[in-house]
Amino acid sequence: MSEIITILNQKGGCGKTTTAVNLGAALAQLGRKVLVIDIDPQGNATTSLGINKSEIETSTYALLLGKCSFDEAIMETSTPNLYVIPSNISLSGAEMELTKEIGYHYILNEKIEDKCNMFDYVFIDAPPSLSILTLNALVATDSVIIPIQSEFYALEGMADLLKTINLVESRLNNPCPIKGILITLYDPRTRLARDVVDNVKTFFKDTEYIFKEKIPRNVKLAEAPSHGQPCITYDPECNGTKSYMKLAEELIKLEGESNE
Repeated sequence: MSEIITILNQKGGCGKTTTAVNLGAALAQLGRKVLVIDIDPQGNATTSLGINKSEIETSTYALLLGKCSFDEAIMETSTPNLYVIPSNISLSGAEMELTKEIGYHYILNEKIEDKCNMFDYVFIDAPPSLSILTLNALVATDSVIIPIQSEFYALEGMADLLKTINLVESRLNNPCPIKGILITLYDPRTRLARDVVDNVKTFFKDTEYIFKEKIPRNVKLAEAPSHGQPCITYDPECNGTKSYMKLAEELIKLEGESNE
């Protein structure tokens, strides 16, 4: 059985796309078959996986609007075991078109439901906003990972994000538990970073899982997307790669414990 996990935060710059791409690549390197669904009109996950978003013929937009099938939308990447349903700016027009459909919150779920079993993990890279596309991702998901950068205002808007998740669970009748909170852009040398971690632990006290692995602030992680590669293949020995590999191992272990 595959697990669909949405990487979600309405704030930009928190490492959301970086996590979708590199956690996916790390799991692929560990032998899991992984699909990344880019549902962000910016298409950053698409670019990070080496796909020219201006040249794609099938995409998340085409999938949502019924212009292609799930199988037709999937593209291989240069990383073995890692696949992507790409996105580009055309997806920004999908929200207006989707609202014309009855039950528009469920469209992504209808398009991928029962079709993801060929994958071990499916990561949905949601846009940095609480939009119709985000709601579609939450309805389709099994769980959520929330990356939080270790910077000032890191928890700003978090109450609204959790409220949206709760609304999806109560009004759209889809449970989307939080798989874990992931600290990103972490620099243990700074007092601010340590304070943010303490604040996150207080905010989510005893209610959510906080990943033990923290993703460091790392130049190679920032460089890799411009080369169209996950950091796992761009620089296998850098701290960013090592951190995402440890995160992948932690996620696998967490899955094993939950299935016992």
